Amino acid sequence: MKLLQFFQYVYLFFAALFIYDAVVSWNDGTNRSYISMVFAALSLFMFFFRKRFRKKFEDRNKQ
Repeated sequence: MKLLQFFQYVYLFFAALFIYDAVVSWNDGTNRSYISMVFAALSLFMFFFRKRFRKKFEDRNKQ
């Protein structure tokens, strides 16, 4: 169960990495920054989804 909690925060790390990449490549004139922002949003979504799923799983095991 601790492994799921660890991977939950890996998504936050990747979101920060993609946000940094989007900011750095903003003035390049390519679509790279938009793609990085999409991946950052996806990583944030996965973080909150995994957090909610883990909480539901723990609550189900308590009963």
